[in-house]
Amino acid sequence: MRPRTLDDIIGQDHIVGQGRLLRRAIQADRISSLIFYGPPGTGKTSLARVIANTTKSTFESLNAALAGIKDVREAVDRATERRNLYGTRTILFVDEVHRWNKAQQDALLPWVENGVIILIGATTENPFFEVNRALVSRSRIFQLKSLDKEGLFETARRALADKERGYGAWRVTFEEGALDHLVEVAGGDARSLLNALELAVETAPSVWPPPENAVIYVSLEAAEQSIQRRVVLYDRDGDYHFDAISAFIKSVRGGDPDAALYWLAKMVKAGEDTSFIFRRMIILASEDIGLADPHALSVVVSCAEAFDRVGFPEGNFPLAHACLYLTTAPKSNSTLAFFDAMKEVEKEHAEVPNHLRDANRDSESFGHGEGYLYPHAYRDHWVAQQYLPAALKGKTFYTPSTVGYEGKIREETLRKREIQAAVLLDGDKREDVLTWSAVSKGREGWFKRLSGGRSALLLRDRDLILGQCSIQRHSRILIVHAEDGLLLWEALRRAPEGLSAACVRDEAAKSALLGYASILDETERPLIRTGGAPSPGEAEAAFSCTQFDYILTREPWRQTGGGAGVFTEFAQKCRKLLAPTGVIVVLQSPPALGGKIFPILEAEIEGILPEAPETPKMVQKLAEAEWAFFTSEGNKPELLWNAQTLEAAFTEAGFSVSISQVDQKEERLLTERDVAAWFSKEKSSWGAFIARELGDEAFYNIKRMLSERAKRGPVEWKWKSLLLKAAF
Repeated sequence: MRPRTLDDIIGQDHIVGQGRLLRRAIQADRISSLIFYGPPGTGKTSLARVIANTTKSTFESLNAALAGIKDVREAVDRATERRNLYGTRTILFVDEVHRWNKAQQDALLPWVENGVIILIGATTENPFFEVNRALVSRSRIFQLKSLDKEGLFETARRALADKERGYGAWRVTFEEGALDHLVEVAGGDARSLLNALELAVETAPSVWPPPENAVIYVSLEAAEQSIQRRVVLYDRDGDYHFDAISAFIKSVRGGDPDAALYWLAKMVKAGEDTSFIFRRMIILASEDIGLADPHALSVVVSCAEAFDRVGFPEGNFPLAHACLYLTTAPKSNSTLAFFDAMKEVEKEHAEVPNHLRDANRDSESFGHGEGYLYPHAYRDHWVAQQYLPAALKGKTFYTPSTVGYEGKIREETLRKREIQAAVLLDGDKREDVLTWSAVSKGREGWFKRLSGGRSALLLRDRDLILGQCSIQRHSRILIVHAEDGLLLWEALRRAPEGLSAACVRDEAAKSALLGYASILDETERPLIRTGGAPSPGEAEAAFSCTQFDYILTREPWRQTGGGAGVFTEFAQKCRKLLAPTGVIVVLQSPPALGGKIFPILEAEIEGILPEAPETPKMVQKLAEAEWAFFTSEGNKPELLWNAQTLEAAFTEAGFSVSISQVDQKEERLLTERDVAAWFSKEKSSWGAFIARELGDEAFYNIKRMLSERAKRGPVEWKWKSLLLKAAF
């Protein structure tokens, strides 16, 4: 029942599903060296054989448990001959590659390096620890996961239905719960399930094979005998050892006693060294609990001593006692402050302050210890003085938490710190340092400052959008109107084994993005097409994918304008492209919530009042006119839409929608050209409308005020954006 094609593979959608990186590479016959890593029975060898059936390269196979350097050299000689005589590539599949020692793995290196062979390795051990680093660095690693129950049921259904390779020639029936038992006990291992299924089916009739179309009945008892128990998957020297203790510690840290007991039981059942478990709990008592419960360390040390005295099986009680105490104890990781201090020590070679030095040796010669204040001589046995080196004055490392015992000492600790800081800083000579001056630096200073602010704004937008997503390494992401690459590059980083596809407005934008991506391998680059949101046919043609886990876009209608029709078209296209569990995120600023002139001038009113008392009324009229502009029936439809318009379009398309408003602001430098463009009654619909509402005199007074304000440097430009999240 081994798969023969990519479509036969069950599970592993994260690496061979539609649009995934590995699938595209296999279909394009552009395989580089690969290492498949995962538990037994997940399809590592099957996937390698599918590649063998798909690729035009010659495929050779070795098992590291049986083959040695001699076999490698013979395979390399054959590959070299094929390459030199026929120009044919050779793929060498090495099963259980972790079983080779360093010398055996090194024998492959030169030939992988010069391209004589393309290596595909399969391993159940973490390749970063068990495979030669040089081989790992030249390979792409794909992690296969245990099959879920549905995947195992599908494996069984195929075996029972296949007339050529399975049991489709007979009618196999199961007692209620029998097949469920086989799936449950197989524990994600397809090979284990098929072996058990074979034993259960072929031992059920008295004679094998029975006549065609005969009924074969598998009882629950037969199923239980075919796969009597699940072997605890655990290797005391390998990944499962480290993964199990990691799961245990994280469960204790997370305060989940049920999970903590489960992982503890798994380690004990597998024969893990209890001294190792206690050692990790002792570390956790200080690292993750610390002063939140100072007794935690004493409890776990006492339990460790008790276990040493009584041993198994009674020692299970102190083992569980320590586990449950630590799991349910309040948590604080404030002891990590020590490592912040270590970093400071590595950076700074600071002298011990004179008053803290040992006075017993050099007090007369050098005055060591002079000026030290003895805390017990003061009320409450404490006095404020400097204990850190002068270079680190005011530096803080420890931040007490609010939990448990530490919460009780927090207020006192912070109070003393505040007093100490006040005393130490009293008398310091302070100088005002001008970090920016329009007079001394000129307009180039503004531009640098504004450029930095703009970058921060873009990153904030990116984080707002991606904060609505739970992107995985194998996610398929479509970014619409990706001209600035803001979301595209982050998508590539977060989903390196999935698909990052983009739509841009024109060929120039596409060329620019592909230029940035040219340093990546061809199979790793984003796929880019020109145009807006594609139809399924266009997506298939451009991306070889018709369903996406995430569809993201930032300000898609900034240039073209929005409106009910535009939103409806976009939502309907997204409906056909989004996976059943997918998410759409849109960040867009409606014109009505965009930046306005009146808030800038309101900030100026206080200084203007003595000279022009009519100004506040004029600015108030401007505010009313600006709001009226975006509700004027004579205005263009693309200027009049709002959150309700956007929400209605996606709701009508069948999505569940949530929309929130996001306050935005940045420092912006207004130019004379900006002011002239806005206040042109001939070329600006806004200018014509405001002039009619205010009258010419007030209109030109407003223009003059804005021009004067613009000359004095950047203004704070404020607006609001809508953040839409839609899903089925």
